[in-house]
Amino acid sequence: MLELAILGFLYDAPLHGYELRKHITALTGHVRPVAESTLYPAIKRLEKAGLLARETQPGSAAAPRHVLSLTEQGRQELRHRLREPARSDITDENRWFTVLAFLRHLDDPQEQTDVLQRRLDFLTEPASFFYEGERPLRAEELDDPFRKGILTIARATSRAELTWLRDTIKSLEPEGC
Repeated sequence: MLELAILGFLYDAPLHGYELRKHITALTGHVRPVAESTLYPAIKRLEKAGLLARETQPGSAAAPRHVLSLTEQGRQELRHRLREPARSDITDENRWFTVLAFLRHLDDPQEQTDVLQRRLDFLTEPASFFYEGERPLRAEELDDPFRKGILTIARATSRAELTWLRDTIKSLEPEGC
């Protein structure tokens, strides 16, 4: 998720590490704050793989700044990761939001639709946070108000996302379909 966010934000514009960290924190920080000890090793891995380039620019008042940008290989890698996200990128809500934040970088509406359809398929599978044996439990079947709350909130969120997914998929279809 972190690497995808780095590639996605740098696809838009070159950034120095501090700016990049602020952007990533704004996207994911409420769930997974990004520490420098996590961000900078990820940047180094991507740079070593030839996906990022680093340019040193003079600082306005202090030390020089290192500005990061994507290489062409990095741009291709981002599009590949968006086109073929891992199952966990589809099923984990926080990872999904990271994919969704950069899905516009796929130029082909059919490729965008394919990714959205995978999420739609996942959301329409019977599931719950709580089970009786193999059977998923519904909110109406629970006496515990807190577990009932989890399922009620999840159902409302899923319904909203399902509506959005169906509408967006339809809007991406070629005219006349």
